[in-house]
Amino acid sequence: MELKSYFESTDGTGILSTADSNGNVDAAIYSRPLFLEDKIAFIMRDRLTHKNLESNPHAVYLFIEEGPGYKGKRIYLTKVKEEKNSERIASLKRRKKDSNPDEDKFLVFFEFNSERPLVGDN
Repeated sequence: MELKSYFESTDGTGILSTADSNGNVDAAIYSRPLFLEDKIAFIMRDRLTHKNLESNPHAVYLFIEEGPGYKGKRIYLTKVKEEKNSERIASLKRRKKDSNPDEDKFLVFFEFNSERPLVGDN
């Protein structure tokens, strides 16, 4: 998968944007996506981003490459499934220290819809 190679070799900052069923928008800093089972996945806690995805499965992941200028990608996604508190989450976490180990964690899988550059269109 071309995106997997891009995210493995590119440093930057990611923002996952969601909206609830009423159109109330949220944006949150997220690490680079995981690529599992031909899907894009994120580990998330039960906060606003996750709650929005319960009523509206659509999201956009905006990635700003580190360095000068405005380079990066906008990835359009649709949630297809999730795992709650699965053992796989602990093995996939990039940061091993957990500030709140008792809080629910979700491995949320997305179908890739489309990609656009960070600035402008294709």
